[in-house]
Amino acid sequence: MCKKVFEALNWASPFLKKAGREEFAGELLLRHIAGMSRAQLFATIRDELAVEHWNAFESAVKEHAAGRPVQYIIGHEEFYGRKFIVNEEVLIPRPETEELVDGALRRMKTLFGAGEGLRLADIGTGSGAIAVTMKLELPVLDVAATDIAEASLKIARENARALGAELTFIQGDLLEPFIDSGMKLDVVLSNPPYIPEEDKAWMSDVVTEHEPHRALFAGQDGLDFYRRFMMQLPKVLKSQSLVGFEIGAGQGEAVAELCRKTFPEASVEVVLDMNGRERMVYVCSVRQP
Repeated sequence: MCKKVFEALNWASPFLKKAGREEFAGELLLRHIAGMSRAQLFATIRDELAVEHWNAFESAVKEHAAGRPVQYIIGHEEFYGRKFIVNEEVLIPRPETEELVDGALRRMKTLFGAGEGLRLADIGTGSGAIAVTMKLELPVLDVAATDIAEASLKIARENARALGAELTFIQGDLLEPFIDSGMKLDVVLSNPPYIPEEDKAWMSDVVTEHEPHRALFAGQDGLDFYRRFMMQLPKVLKSQSLVGFEIGAGQGEAVAELCRKTFPEASVEVVLDMNGRERMVYVCSVRQP
């Protein structure tokens, strides 16, 4: 039996709530399947759904209830006002990472001016959200995006093509490709894995059972990748440079101290996100070459 739009939503909401999922996911899934904006959906709230739309919606709601993230079901997520393709090979872009990008753009303007000829690298690019956004927001940049996983780079390349961003993609482990080639960088940005291994025990299965663990977890205290960065960054940064990291809540001082020890002459900032949590660390260095 075919259902009306409001009946489909009224079925999905308690079904998802009982499964411990966000009730709003039902609306997102129905809008995607029916190809409607929010305004269109509510303008047709008493219309009947096409049979194929109801069948697809019911299946998608049950899939999300079982734990699969909505973004992987619909195949995309919005980041900095643009739609990025995502699947289980990449981390789902989050609003906090938009803040990392925004902060980097503002600091680059102060440090470098127009940015002509600057070389930027996004390390562990995943979906390419940071790299693509930086290139599109500041087209004069020379942007490289690296990832250890070719499957992730495939998605990043698709996003770059779809959004019209000309980037260089490099498969490799952190900064090793730049060290090996002798390439120097003006700006390094990264949202590396930073979750302590023991946190798996209490995290949502939507994350732990679906998003790639290589993009999430980083040793006993979550700082393994920052320690590795501190060993590699001095080998690739130019004398005037900017580094921006996303970090986990409560990691600000630990990451900042690692940065200060590595770059004692640099300005190191721990920045809070929109929710008042430590989320970014920026290292601004101007030193004699």
